[in-house]
Amino acid sequence: MKTYIKKTTIVLFSIMMAISFTNCKSVQNANNKQKGGVIGATGGALLGAIIGNNVGKGGNGELGAVIGGVIGGGAGVLIGNKMDKQAQKIEEEIPGAQVERVDDGIVVTFDETSGVYFDTAKFNVNGASQETLNKLAAVFQEYPDTNILVVGHTDSVGGEESNMTLSKNRANAVTNYLTGKGLNSSRFTTNWFGESQPMHDNATAEGRAKNRRVNVAIVPNEKMIEEAKQDTQN
Repeated sequence: MKTYIKKTTIVLFSIMMAISFTNCKSVQNANNKQKGGVIGATGGALLGAIIGNNVGKGGNGELGAVIGGVIGGGAGVLIGNKMDKQAQKIEEEIPGAQVERVDDGIVVTFDETSGVYFDTAKFNVNGASQETLNKLAAVFQEYPDTNILVVGHTDSVGGEESNMTLSKNRANAVTNYLTGKGLNSSRFTTNWFGESQPMHDNATAEGRAKNRRVNVAIVPNEKMIEEAKQDTQN
């Protein structure tokens, strides 16, 4: 059994930059109809995801989704235990996925090695992706007291504007597939970054394939937080 250790990332620069970034194009990419779910659970979570931990260096921006909403004390311990179990369950059900515990949340990276992937210029959820997402949906049903951020990305093939639209369509396709499995749409926030956050080298075919990805950040919802606080007071 894997032991999950909370990772605390220092993001003081993000706090300073948040005001200037609020009106940028990336912030506007959030699905306004659904974004209240994650914001309600962790305060600055969505803004943290948009700014991320990759300013100026590229990389895994979804880590920022779970920074800034940490619950301390005994309630935090209870929440951490629940999120550890959910992370372990995802890793058991989807061995190819990269599963990370960061503060009070979980970050899952899906690419071609994990079974959720996209062909060049495509956003349809193919058969292999459906099989993986079915397993993920089952975990989300087992752990209903969480909110979910789905983030779409592309490789560098094509124009910047078309890639932004493509990443939006990929994120929405995954969100729509999961909600189509009976998950409450209020749990979901959808965001997209186009080609701006590569995790791998776009100069190679393998790198481009891995950059055509969707990431998922999972955070405790208000119900889990309040129940944990009440449990520590009893």
